[in-house]
Amino acid sequence: MQLSVIILNYNVRFFLEQCVLSVQAALQHIDGEIIVVDNNSSDASCQMMKTRFPNIKLIENKENTGFPRGNNIGVAEAKGEYICILNPDTVVAEDTFTKILITEPATRNPQLGILGCKLIDGTGKFLPESKRGIPTPWVAFTKIFGLYKFFPKVRMFNQYYAQHLTENQSGNVKILVGAFMVMKRDLYIEVGGFDENCFMYSDDIDLSYRLLKSGKMNYYFCETSVIHYKGESTMKDGTYMKRFQEAMDYFYSKHFKKSAFFSVFMKVGSFFFVFLKKNKKGVPNRRIDNYVLISENELLKEKLEKLLGKNVKLLSTSFKNELPSMLKRTDTNVEVIFDQNNLSFSNIISAMEEFKNERITFKIIPNSSDFMIGSNSSNDRGEVVMIEN
Repeated sequence: MQLSVIILNYNVRFFLEQCVLSVQAALQHIDGEIIVVDNNSSDASCQMMKTRFPNIKLIENKENTGFPRGNNIGVAEAKGEYICILNPDTVVAEDTFTKILITEPATRNPQLGILGCKLIDGTGKFLPESKRGIPTPWVAFTKIFGLYKFFPKVRMFNQYYAQHLTENQSGNVKILVGAFMVMKRDLYIEVGGFDENCFMYSDDIDLSYRLLKSGKMNYYFCETSVIHYKGESTMKDGTYMKRFQEAMDYFYSKHFKKSAFFSVFMKVGSFFFVFLKKNKKGVPNRRIDNYVLISENELLKEKLEKLLGKNVKLLSTSFKNELPSMLKRTDTNVEVIFDQNNLSFSNIISAMEEFKNERITFKIIPNSSDFMIGSNSSNDRGEVVMIEN
């Protein structure tokens, strides 16, 4: 078997359904498998998997074992030469895995550690954490106090988000994000997988760094984009703050020689960083002036008009010829709804990147589903809207 995709789920039932649909489509021409590990969800995630995807391997943990342990459980059951660690609040394109598995680093470089890809949020914007540097004390300082924003081309300040590469340049990086990681299964097992002493937040940094220390290289691949709704997988509350601080303390004590000054700096710095993330305002609920449905289904248009209480403009699946002029003319808020029954995930993702704009939001109606789903900010939980049959 070529590839095993491990999806660790916790209480994101609708996002999981869309994610699995996208992975199924991406594995059509690959000898692969999907393994869903559920960390004791209470939102009917497991029942959905058994009903809609009865042939996919589902592991039901009796407690929330955390990100590292949950993924290690999934990898232990994997049969693929490669594994992909994938968040449930992601959407992959139909050609994502095909492209990645034929890249030169994957096929010709025995020193490859982890291979990551370009991640975008629910509005089509690039997520800079797709590629990162090692968060040494200085690099962490430049991140915490925003120096990387002011000196994006100065190496001394631009290492946190690996700004030696643009979002559209592939190349070696130090750290990759745990939302999407591809690597050899044997290598994952050889280095011990994710460190289970860390519940979450620094586990991907730790795994990336351990591979670097073992002589491997990590690689950012820009030629495929994956949606990561991001805000859906973790709520930024008091528990987030506590666990983030614990995770960073653990990483630094494990890999770096600590001094009293360093310890104080990291406590203050991580508190400041988490405080900013916790209090960062998301996009307020905005009034949508115009809805655009990309579909061939007139009946669906009528259902949405009844649900939304507004007219919905129906565009065919050749929308790329019509949508640009429509969006250029408007100074109103527009929500574009993609009917995935008539569109590929690849087309949807590319359209989100192409048409991203402060006044445009997106939702997807997954194939054969009774809901539409999306997110207007990487800092907020996504929105699920049920559609009556």
